[in-house]
Amino acid sequence: MAFRPLGDRVLVKRVEEEAKSKGGIIIPDTAKEKPQEGEVVAVGPGARDDSGKIQPLDVKPGDRILFGKWSGTEVKLDGDDLLIMKESDILGVLDATTAARAAA
Repeated sequence: MAFRPLGDRVLVKRVEEEAKSKGGIIIPDTAKEKPQEGEVVAVGPGARDDSGKIQPLDVKPGDRILFGKWSGTEVKLDGDDLLIMKESDILGVLDATTAARAAA
């Protein structure tokens, strides 16, 4: 199913953290916190300014982002758990070197 967010909304897939700690301890699902990092799947056309002109979004599909702990609305599309949030809920975009360092 194709989904296109409206306005300044963004569709995000959470990036799951590993189930093991650095020391090798396996963390059960009940003890894990929901990750605050995700990958942008789709973006809307942008928000309208006071003059009615569309302002494009700063994020694009494929960007790795950080967002607030309680940001967005959880939805399930094609069996995937995703979030829909406004661009203003996004705290920042991770560049490729930061994302690789965080994964290591």
